[in-house]
Amino acid sequence: MAAKKRQRFAMSRRRRKGLLLLLIMTVSVCVWLDRRHGGGVRTEIIQHARWGADGFKYHEKSFTVVNVVDGDTLDIDVPDGTDKRTRIRLLGIDTPETKDRRVDVMYYGPEASAYATMLTEGKTVTVVLDTVGDVRDFYGRLLAYIRLEDGRVLNEELIAGGFGYADLRFKHSCFDRYVRLQQQAMDAQAGLWKGVTRDHLPKWLQRERPDLLPEP
Repeated sequence: MAAKKRQRFAMSRRRRKGLLLLLIMTVSVCVWLDRRHGGGVRTEIIQHARWGADGFKYHEKSFTVVNVVDGDTLDIDVPDGTDKRTRIRLLGIDTPETKDRRVDVMYYGPEASAYATMLTEGKTVTVVLDTVGDVRDFYGRLLAYIRLEDGRVLNEELIAGGFGYADLRFKHSCFDRYVRLQQQAMDAQAGLWKGVTRDHLPKWLQRERPDLLPEP
């Protein structure tokens, strides 16, 4: 019995030595990469650690859009947990609702959905995660920017074309840019801004911007 205990202890010690050696090698590689490539490697490590598995699975990876739910929500062809597809909620934008059973189809919702469908459905897009805020929303949807095949960003195209609103409820890296794009769309009366009234605006935007499209 004593011999077996000593054997188990010896094997455990070997494992510890192996783990220690692996740790030393990993640290050495990280130090070498840091010296060779500088802060970029540190930033990449920090970001992926914050994103977790989603970062390695989705960030800067390309997928095919298999379904457009509405203007700001789409599905890509990669499983997500028990789901056969991954649902993405476009970051920094809110388009008028078309599929929410709690509300009627909103003004310019069908146009926003049709535009997003034209740009993405059946096409290859690249998912870009942000460095600010959450990776998933309350419903478990992935929050991301979507880069189109020609390099444009779907989130920006929707705001600039007047198909949706810059979402003021949550901070993200492009927050100020999206606010400017919305103002430019308003000035040009692009898309929905040509005929929208205050009653057409989503409730959150009416609360956030009481000065926007005031009633006469």
